[in-house]
Amino acid sequence: MLFSIIVPVYNRREEVADLLRSLECQTDKGFEIILVEDGSTQLSLPDGKGPEGLRLKYWKKSNEGRSIARNYGIAGADGDFFVFVDSDCILPPGYIAGLRKSIAENPVDCFGGPDAAHDSFSDTQKAINYAMTSFLTTGGIRGGKVSMEKFTPRTFNMGFSREVYEKVGGFREMFSEDIDMSTRIRNAGFRISLYPDVYVYHKRRVDMKKFWKQVHVFGMSRITLELLYPGSMKLVHWLPAVFTTGAALLVIGSFFCKWLLLPLLLYIIALWIGGIIATRSLKIASMGVGAAMVQLTGYGSGFIKAYFSKIILGKGRDVSKEIEIRKGSNEGL
Repeated sequence: MLFSIIVPVYNRREEVADLLRSLECQTDKGFEIILVEDGSTQLSLPDGKGPEGLRLKYWKKSNEGRSIARNYGIAGADGDFFVFVDSDCILPPGYIAGLRKSIAENPVDCFGGPDAAHDSFSDTQKAINYAMTSFLTTGGIRGGKVSMEKFTPRTFNMGFSREVYEKVGGFREMFSEDIDMSTRIRNAGFRISLYPDVYVYHKRRVDMKKFWKQVHVFGMSRITLELLYPGSMKLVHWLPAVFTTGAALLVIGSFFCKWLLLPLLLYIIALWIGGIIATRSLKIASMGVGAAMVQLTGYGSGFIKAYFSKIILGKGRDVSKEIEIRKGSNEGL
């Protein structure tokens, strides 16, 4: 089985260098890698050449978005299985070998794996990773070893078979395109599974401001997904919005009764203790609490904003007409 690892890239030369170094170290060489520069002004490989020994395809195209870049890569891929990772990921040496073993033991049409923080990551990146993966935040919503909903692969570590692509098509250019893709795959009757041992190291955002903007968009996209797939939004998806509203009310109420801050304080303590256990660092655990607050309020405020605009005011009624599956031009492959 040949795996095609497809990576959309936009101005991430240093991150791509780290990714390629990790691919050089794979114990299983049964893969090709396809880098698609999506209108980058800073090319990852200025001379067009990658490390010796890698089966590498390196293509450049105009900027149209990461989903179209992935579809562009799929169109020229030779693999039996398409694997998607983000350009800011590092793959452990046994990633491909572990994936091959997992597919042999538990054959599925679509898989997803978890992410972790590498020792080389900054403290901020490690704190953000804790916030994104903890069951006490939205880790349980996103899916993992312990999940509050059906597992949904994310494109920082996701794959599906050629058969899936031939039946379902490629990614749609939208936010939360991986959830949309997973939903379409599941609705087409294909099986999806979590491979818990097939993980990547994911750098994510490097500062809290960028992190807040990212999760704010995630919250807004949850409403778009509900409009595309009525009934897909569950009670659990409301939790960040409930937290954001409840925390604001508790803080305001504390001016009249300080004891109203107790529930929020207990939650923060639980996050901190969970962070110490997960990261084994008092500093990162403390930063993780801040990252969790950024994540929950960012996601929650985006959710509330989009719910009011698209559902209450009815501005999202034609959302399905605005999103198309575009493969992108294959000229120059």
